[in-house]
Amino acid sequence: MIVVMGATGATGNALLHSLLARGTSVRALTRTPRTPIPGTTGTHRPLVEVRYADAADPHSLRTAFRGADQLFLTMANSPAQVELETRVIDIAAHTGIRHIVKISAPAAEPDSPVAVSRGHHAVEEHLRAVGITHTVLRPYAFTQNLLRLAPGVVAQGVILGTTGDAPLNHIDCRDIGDVAAAALTRPDVAGGVHTLTGPEAVSYPEIASRLTALTGRPIRYVHLTPEELRDRLVRDARMPAWLADHVTEIQRLAVTRPETPTTAVTDVIGRPPRTLDAFLHEHQAHFRG
Repeated sequence: MIVVMGATGATGNALLHSLLARGTSVRALTRTPRTPIPGTTGTHRPLVEVRYADAADPHSLRTAFRGADQLFLTMANSPAQVELETRVIDIAAHTGIRHIVKISAPAAEPDSPVAVSRGHHAVEEHLRAVGITHTVLRPYAFTQNLLRLAPGVVAQGVILGTTGDAPLNHIDCRDIGDVAAAALTRPDVAGGVHTLTGPEAVSYPEIASRLTALTGRPIRYVHLTPEELRDRLVRDARMPAWLADHVTEIQRLAVTRPETPTTAVTDVIGRPPRTLDAFLHEHQAHFRG
């Protein structure tokens, strides 16, 4: 039995679809079990067991993990992430989970300039200390997050950022789900560390150019200082301060440490990752308004 945490989130739900397509039985965890999980109805329903679980509720975790062999661990970034994920790992090991696939982050280093990445490093170190078999996936920015640019594109025809012409890696969550499914179903993949990207690194000015061609509307990139972007995120987007800090930290890192694509997706699943152009075309309605 494979337990999928975050079954309603971007990567967890992508993994759920990938596993169900393989005919694999899954225990999908959610904090709102009465709300349907996309992908768990219809023909796949017999393969899915939906359970309540909350990382802040140890009893719910022990109940949800009982009788399972493997765990997919992904949680939304938060100031409490290290505490919650280490608790999940400890309970998983105690209840008999033999293999954990963890979603981490690039630059998961003890001295990373990105606070969230330092947290992921701490969780990875805890996994090693516990001694359980684990696979670490370090995806770059989700392509799906580009949809957050849509309001600015529709309202003002602009993309705001601090990265200038720096190339940026993105990866489609569906590719992350396919790689995670391989790690959970193929012994030859389990136990590795994989840094996941799409097939190309593309700057924000280039994304603006591609959206201009796709929508027929002029869209431009507007360069801000990190301080200006952070203030806008907090004031206009009403982001929590820690999250606005995270966004500016990862953009600053992209400038100081240029991003380049990896071949990890192709190496693991035997096909190229989805392209940025394909994603933008699929979701063009969001950018047209």
